[in-house]
Parts: sequence; C-alpha cells; structure tokens
Amino acid sequence: MIVAALAFYLFSIVAIIAALNVIFQKNPVHSVLWLILTFFNAAGLFVLLGAEFVAMILVVVYVGAVAVLFLFVVMMLDINITMMREGFIKYLPVGALVGGILFVELAIVFGSWAMSPQSEALRSAPVPEGISNTEALGNILYTQYFYLFQGAGIVLLVAMVGSIVLTLRRRPGVRKQDISVQNNRRVQDTLEVVKVPVGKGLAS
Repeated sequence: MIVAALAFYLFSIVAIIAALNVIFQKNPVHSVLWLILTFFNAAGLFVLLGAEFVAMILVVVYVGAVAVLFLFVVMMLDINITMMREGFIKYLPVGALVGGILFVELAIVFGSWAMSPQSEALRSAPVPEGISNTEALGNILYTQYFYLFQGAGIVLLVAMVGSIVLTLRRRPGVRKQDISVQNNRRVQDTLEVVKVPVGKGLAS
C-alpha cells in the first residue's frame, strides 16, 4: 500500500511539472519532449488504477505516434521565434478572451462537482466479474458514451486541420502541381508535329 501511494505521488508530481513545462517552454521542441514525459507519467497513473489497456494505448498511440509526429513536424517547420513574439501583442486580446471563457467553464464544472454515491463500490470493484478490463471499457465507451466519444474525435480532427492551416506558408516562386490543368491539357497544346521536306532540313 505504501509503495502504491509513493508511486502515485511520484507520477502525479512529475506529470504536473511536465505539463507546466509544456506550456511555459519557449522552444516548441522542448515542449513536445515534456509532453512525452507527461504521457508516460499519465500511463503510470492508469496502471495504478488498474486500467492497463488505457495506459498501453496512451504510450503506443500518443507517445509512439502523435507526440513523435508533433516533434518531427515542429522540427521541420523551422518556426521563427522572433515572428511568433511579434504577433503575441496582436493576438493578446483574443487569447485573453478565450482563456477567460475557459476559466469560467472550468470554475462552473468544479463548482458543481459531486461524488457519485456508487463511487466507493466502483472503486473497490472497477471491472465487472466475468469480463476483461478491455471488454468492460469497450462496452461503456461504445454504448453509454458513444456520442461523447465521437464528439472528441471531431474536436481532434478540427484541431489537426486548424494547426495545418495556421502553419501553412505560401512561398513565392515555388512551382506547384495543378491536377485540373493537367487533366484538361490537349495534345495540340503540348505537341507540334512538323513535316520536314526531304533534303532541306529545319529552318532556323
């Protein structure tokens, strides 16, 4: 019991410190590395709760795919930190408004938070008898919380599209492929057949 409590406090403290560093780091690459550390500690907390499947998904999917993808994308973007700092004052009012709205929403959620009377019974026996942890999680996720699960997927999709749009840069002088122009091109526009008289050659 003491070992489990010590492990919980260790994972929790490191996860909080890593999460704060994700926000406050000036270098985006360092932020992604701290994010990976946060995922690992969150996976450790899930293992302590008996949700080993969720911990495995967190490590395999988020650390192995999403976080590493973020790291490579950030490294390839070659972000200009000076330009980002110049736009900070410009977008500060909008950012403050969004942050204020999120703070009010969190205050409302935590203000109305209440523990379920069945929480103690569920904590003592989190998995129903006769089925595995993964099967119990799937039954709840795809039945009771199906719409919330799909909504979370849509939110992640919008966030991904928004990040692509925000980092899209148009560079002058770069030749791009236009599929419609290529498909509509005719042979007469690209190929000219010249009949050369015998013995005269081509006129310059």
